[in-house]
Amino acid sequence: MARVLVVGAGLTGAAGAALLRGAPRGRVSVWDKARGAGGRMSTTRADRGSADLGAQFVTCEPEMAGPRLSFYEELVTQGILKPLTAPVEGMVVRDGSRNYVAPQGISSVVKYFLQQSGADVSYEQHVTHISLRDGRWEVSRKAGPPEQFDVVILTMPVPQILQLQGDIVNIINESQKQQLESVSYSSRYALGLFYEAGTGIAVPWAAQYITDNPCIRFISINNKKRNIESPEVGPSVVVHTTVTFGSEHLDSEPAEVQQIILSHLQRIVPSLPKPSSIKCQRWRYSQDRLQLEAAGLDRPFVPAPWSPSELSNSLFTTRRGKCFIIFFSKAI
Repeated sequence: MARVLVVGAGLTGAAGAALLRGAPRGRVSVWDKARGAGGRMSTTRADRGSADLGAQFVTCEPEMAGPRLSFYEELVTQGILKPLTAPVEGMVVRDGSRNYVAPQGISSVVKYFLQQSGADVSYEQHVTHISLRDGRWEVSRKAGPPEQFDVVILTMPVPQILQLQGDIVNIINESQKQQLESVSYSSRYALGLFYEAGTGIAVPWAAQYITDNPCIRFISINNKKRNIESPEVGPSVVVHTTVTFGSEHLDSEPAEVQQIILSHLQRIVPSLPKPSSIKCQRWRYSQDRLQLEAAGLDRPFVPAPWSPSELSNSLFTTRRGKCFIIFFSKAI
């Protein structure tokens, strides 16, 4: 039985693992360096509340609805997603597009696909080297012994792929490396503010896009966005900074950044009460500046001299705009 390793437990890795669940002769493992699932679709929990510090909505664009409609329908049927009905000020909605929210937090989408995959999921597994050993891929990590796999699928941000050591450095040819290096990412900060149960936040919107502030781009009242009110769970507020602010303060101390964001937030929403706790999240790889399609990476490539088997055919159309690198051993 072939061993398959998916590196990255974000949406791409989770959906890819779920697509592989019916593949013949495959045993799938998922590794992620974080302490939990989600990647940039993470949900932070505190004070019995939760906040989506990464992605806020799931959008079904009209051109994507056909090939991926079954994904959305499955998630809605299972109660993982529901239509966004709360008021979002300043949001631009394309004709034919549909927006969804995750009532249990945006990371529930990733966790659902991981559960459906049946894969062996391990966290705090930081991959450092990928090398060929006797016709198989030996994957090394910061903690724990190396393991061998027949297929390795990398789904993390491109700069993290380029940091890997071992034979992978020579297997990715110069043209492919140039394609990867041409992809750059914007950076930003997210702030999660958590409140005690019963705290009122008197604003007429569930979320708002800010266009006239140098620091803050987006504010969301998470429970209102999800259209969930509970007397037992306190509300939470999420703040996303502008890309310019994120880039200028990328290497600043989080405590310093947090205070700057809070001062701007106070001017935008002066009635906002004092939170019981705050979480500051730095997204070094928030969004790709140069779209992967423009760099020629709109579909996965296989930097190896062997042809992919049926094990990966369905994975090739998992998600537009995400880079896969897939390594196959000669036995596959």
